[in-house]
Amino acid sequence: MKILQCEAFEDHRGVFVRYWDSAIWAQQGIGPFVQDNVSVSAEGVLRGLHFQREEPQGKLVSVLAGSIFDVAVDIRNDSATYGQWVGVELYAGGHRQLWVPPGFAHGFCVIEGPATVHYRCTSLYRPESQGGIRWNDPSLGIEWPIEQPVLSDRDQKQPFLNG
Repeated sequence: MKILQCEAFEDHRGVFVRYWDSAIWAQQGIGPFVQDNVSVSAEGVLRGLHFQREEPQGKLVSVLAGSIFDVAVDIRNDSATYGQWVGVELYAGGHRQLWVPPGFAHGFCVIEGPATVHYRCTSLYRPESQGGIRWNDPSLGIEWPIEQPVLSDRDQKQPFLNG
């Protein structure tokens, strides 16, 4: 995973930020991308932890409005960091992105909402291949900044990582 700080150009008119430059990001091993997604969520909503079994998606995550706590969990069976997670706050105006490589589960909770989240994906979404992990799996110990999140029916019933 990588946290990317985008260069912002500010003056009396406002700000300009380049959120994607294929040459620069390719030098860092990020991309290529085939699909863009945008979600809008109310404060307190938690989405995840999601992954795709076949053709895992890499995701470049940015926040266009509000703020989120964004989490990536290594679920690569042969990885030395299997089951470890990284979390970072992303917020509108912060000009940061989180690169979630293929082979990681991804989720976020909305700290300040509504939050508009943009994620650029390296493979197409395949509903028949979707998987998930329970957001509060005790073996992961994710330190979510909210205690009673608003969850989808699906996310309430996700299995634990190792069971």
